[in-house]
Amino acid sequence: MTPHAAPPAPPAPDTAGQRRPARGRALWLAVLLGVLAALVWASITIGSRDVPWADVLAALGGSTDGFDRAAVAKRIPRTLLALLAGSALAVSGAVMQGVTRNPLADPGILGVNMGASLAVAAGIAYFGLASATGFVWVAIAGAGATAVFVYMIGSLGRGGASPLKLALAGAATSAALASSISAVVLPRGDIADGVRSWQIGGVGGGTFDDIAQVLPFLAVGLLLGLLSARGLNLLALGDDLAAGLGERVAAARTTASAAAVVLCGATTAATGPIGFVGLVVPHVFRLLVGVDHRWLLPFSALGGAALLTAADILGRVVARPGEIDVGIVTALIGGPFFIYIVRRQKVRDL
Repeated sequence: MTPHAAPPAPPAPDTAGQRRPARGRALWLAVLLGVLAALVWASITIGSRDVPWADVLAALGGSTDGFDRAAVAKRIPRTLLALLAGSALAVSGAVMQGVTRNPLADPGILGVNMGASLAVAAGIAYFGLASATGFVWVAIAGAGATAVFVYMIGSLGRGGASPLKLALAGAATSAALASSISAVVLPRGDIADGVRSWQIGGVGGGTFDDIAQVLPFLAVGLLLGLLSARGLNLLALGDDLAAGLGERVAAARTTASAAAVVLCGATTAATGPIGFVGLVVPHVFRLLVGVDHRWLLPFSALGGAALLTAADILGRVVARPGEIDVGIVTALIGGPFFIYIVRRQKVRDL
């Protein structure tokens, strides 16, 4: 190198591993939107009783005369809640994985869902909370406190917050919080059945009023998450290099973490704790569209909506005339996937 030669430029955040052909992304987007439209239609028509298309169209036009049309009117908010909750959980998981550079990060695995659940259960038992709006505020507070606690515990000792330590800290915290929920609820027979049913995680009780009360929080969380995409790309390069490229590391990590907590808390308030959506969906779409969060987060939102809607449909089909709550279905799907990720990644950082 001559004395006047310029030093080599640092690598750009959009690395080769992040790039994918635009045509491929457009193709996957078209496929995903088609699958999502088919799932929405199936969610409205399939249940303990299948509804003919004519009745579906009549119900969408505002008619509720007859059993089938009334059933459709109840399934529409259920489907909408599944779409919103799946999107929020998937984006929350993708953001958590980006912030912590941990392939095992997920609101359920890290105990964040359970922290929100304990806050809601305590609010119902001790403060008489009964509205979705009240649930949201305490759920977000509980989710945030749990996220900070788990990260602090996982950061102790040599090596800092490794994926394995965070997963173990989250699992231990989740177990402790689940026991705490039982301790809060069991003495209160008047609320025990309702809280236990809600704690499984489901979208069957969704109404337009509940959705309207949590929608602003979900919108803010999704917006913050999408705006954090560039910062997450830079954080993936390491804190020192991100700072060298002009990124305010602390602010980027705080904003992204706030988005994940708001999304997780608001969703838990509306549906109860639903696990593994935030683990499965981001991993799948990293393989399809790359690790660039500017693409990963929107695709994860659509994929999460599709996964939770499909899980809800499956829960209705396999147990007719009853149904299996969507939280159980996602656990059956996500448990083996979690084991696969652990074996494949060997608990390395992203």
